[in-house]
Amino acid sequence: MKIISLALSVLLAAGSYTLHAQDTTSTKSKYDQHKVFNPLFYFGKGTEFRSASGAPGVKYWQNRADYKIDAKLDTAAHRITGSTIITYTNNSPDPLSFLWLQLDQNIYKEDSRGQATTVVGGGRFANTGFTKGYEIKSVTVIKNGKAETPVYRVTDTRMQIRLKDTLRSSGAKLQIKIEYAYTVPEYGTDRTGRLKTPQGWIYDIAQWYPRMEVYDDVSGWNTIPYMGSSEFYLEYGNFDYTITAPASLVIVGSGELINPNEVLTATELKRLAQARTSDKTVMIKDSADVVGGNAYLKKPTLTWHFVCKNSRDVAWAASKAFVWDAARINLSNGKKALAQSVYPISSGGKGAYGRSTEYVKAAIELYSGKWFEYTYPVATNVGGPVSGMEYPGIVFCSHESEGGGLWDVTNHEFGHNWFPMIVGSNERKYAWMDEGFNTFINKVDTKQFNSGEYYHPDEVQAGAPSMFSANADAIMNTPDVIQSSYLGYAAYEKPAAGLMILREQILGEERFDYAFKTYIKRWAFKHPTPWDFFRSMDNAAGEDLSWFWNEWFLNTWTLDQSVKSIAYTKNDPSQGSLITIENLGEMALPAIVYVKEENGKSSTVKLPAEIWQRGPEWTFAYKSTSKISYVTLDPEGVLPDVNPENNSLSGQEVAKGVTAQTVIQNYISAVGGEGRLKDVKDLTITGEATLQGVALKLTTKYKQPDKFNMNLIAPSYNNFVVSNIVINADSVRMVQFNRPSDVSKEAKGVRNRYRLFPELEYGKTGYTLTLAPNLQVVHDKLAYMVTITNPEGVRVKHWYDMKTGLKIKRVTDSAGSSPTEYDDYKGIPTGIKIPFSEKTSIGGAATAIKITDATVNSGISDADFK
Repeated sequence: MKIISLALSVLLAAGSYTLHAQDTTSTKSKYDQHKVFNPLFYFGKGTEFRSASGAPGVKYWQNRADYKIDAKLDTAAHRITGSTIITYTNNSPDPLSFLWLQLDQNIYKEDSRGQATTVVGGGRFANTGFTKGYEIKSVTVIKNGKAETPVYRVTDTRMQIRLKDTLRSSGAKLQIKIEYAYTVPEYGTDRTGRLKTPQGWIYDIAQWYPRMEVYDDVSGWNTIPYMGSSEFYLEYGNFDYTITAPASLVIVGSGELINPNEVLTATELKRLAQARTSDKTVMIKDSADVVGGNAYLKKPTLTWHFVCKNSRDVAWAASKAFVWDAARINLSNGKKALAQSVYPISSGGKGAYGRSTEYVKAAIELYSGKWFEYTYPVATNVGGPVSGMEYPGIVFCSHESEGGGLWDVTNHEFGHNWFPMIVGSNERKYAWMDEGFNTFINKVDTKQFNSGEYYHPDEVQAGAPSMFSANADAIMNTPDVIQSSYLGYAAYEKPAAGLMILREQILGEERFDYAFKTYIKRWAFKHPTPWDFFRSMDNAAGEDLSWFWNEWFLNTWTLDQSVKSIAYTKNDPSQGSLITIENLGEMALPAIVYVKEENGKSSTVKLPAEIWQRGPEWTFAYKSTSKISYVTLDPEGVLPDVNPENNSLSGQEVAKGVTAQTVIQNYISAVGGEGRLKDVKDLTITGEATLQGVALKLTTKYKQPDKFNMNLIAPSYNNFVVSNIVINADSVRMVQFNRPSDVSKEAKGVRNRYRLFPELEYGKTGYTLTLAPNLQVVHDKLAYMVTITNPEGVRVKHWYDMKTGLKIKRVTDSAGSSPTEYDDYKGIPTGIKIPFSEKTSIGGAATAIKITDATVNSGISDADFK
């Protein structure tokens, strides 16, 4: 499942952007090497079921569930009626006197546990309407050819079947037959549901049959109820299923359609055969066919028959509104598969689902070549009501997705065919073992697709204040325990970032990739635990990474590396230097040290994490040839340092005669001069950005002396309001995610943050300006840092380029703020300059905003600020 993480407290405009951040004002080290490098991380030894090396043990076992399902879709009543026969094999060493099944449709009942545990404000997984859940008509157990009606009990989303005769161990089998029905919810916790289009309803159908719970050697029966946030843990087996529905519908499902001649027209069969040999997308059913309404076999109903082998689940979709296209997938082992997409007419076009099959084909081919071969004959993308959800061989994506957003969600959902469809981890307990691993391979994949068409490098450092916020949950928690506002980090972004750091900064790509592929191969179609993953990576990579697993996955520690001092051998820089760095946070990671000398020479020194085994301070010798201009830690921002302001140390003091006041005056002169700035009565700025594949549009309006309106929207999501801030004198109003937000406690800071040309105010009574005694480093530029305290006590830091005088960075000096960086200053009417490039953090993701237009003195109406 795909989550777009936008922090609810984002404030986007020309100033800083409020986020949950660590208080980094203290310089006392919190680091304790004894906690990080604890030798007792692996508290248990290997067993005959799970080896200490991380591989399945010599006596590893898992049970099996094979399904034969026959279902009917009633499009008038939106109901599914079904009959399923489950052949259950007990491969465990334990005799079983009862069995547990999942009844996930029961979450949509008004008295469900999921409904009872939903917060008042609702959320993505809250019910917006109710059904009766599963309506169980009969339950029969068939054993040794004898059918019996067992005692069974339904508790919320689970059913217990109490057996009259114990199911023996080591391969004994029985069958369970269940007759059932349910009403398809219109909104099914964003995993299933239906959507009305002008050409007919689209049905995304999942969790549509009673499914066996997993019985394993770790917990026995895994019976955590389905409450919305957590996904699924399922046994593997073969699926044989049929769907009977009105003949006008196109049906796509997990696995292979084995009766195409009985359900497709001659034209569709011909086009499908062509698609199977084509690397270019071929239309099977186009918009004209859909509008015409006659491109189907003229019968009342058709029965579509699918088979999906060695799978943990199946899902399907149906609609008479579907446009359908397909192309060939070329697997690295020489085999072929079929990529296909179905979607409504309104979602077509090259800017949207017209490229869907191209995306499906590329994702499957790239993942197969890199990690493990794709195992299903077909890969289907469905554009419908579900914003992003994965099932074996089929994924549901929003019909509104387009451009980079469509690539992003398609690539993500198909990545799930590796985690957890192939590597079958327990999603109910460990969301990060599928979402995090998948987010990681998405990043590797996106860099390769179409020469990086949608690739944007991660800037982990910029996102660290949010990812490692004071209210963060540890990754190693169940999804239903993790606060909903942090789930995107704990399940997706933080584990993915950790794997990327392991790959690029600790192990190197070759060692990491070998170990990761070893883990996938070992646990394909099996049930690994976190400890199986940790041990497997350690053993295959040849590295004791227990310190990393401990700090990154089990704790909420932070990284805060700092440059403490620069000294010279015999006080002569040409004879070498001693550079001392500190570890002020609880976490240990490698140190990447960039050194720039005054003679122009530079070098990067990479130090392993083990330098911190001795304590929070480390000194190393550097062969300098001249005085050091500055030292910077992690110049590319690849590590999650929550306080990058102490990552650099300049060897240069501010020149005599330079004061905070002269720095401010130089800035005012550099952007046009005081007179021209005061001539600006109003200013309108428009800009654009992309956040996790979603295009954003920014409109900012200023009107002197005290009016401001910023509006950030996602146009492709019906102009969804990400953030809107309106300031009118003392009045401050804010809307976040289409909902009003209370800003009464921070109104002073907001008003200060969004003033037009605030430097014009700094000479007035009540303002205090302080210039840092040493030059600061902002990327590769030396800068003056001025700290401004306004009459209301709000403190802000500005950095001004020593050479140009232009402001290049700004941050409110308090916990809860992230910096904004400015670049690409250009002239606009009236002869002033403004930055046309801004970089900030939105929801923990570094986001570049490109200004597209600026209009001065256009006579903005006061109505825009009401």
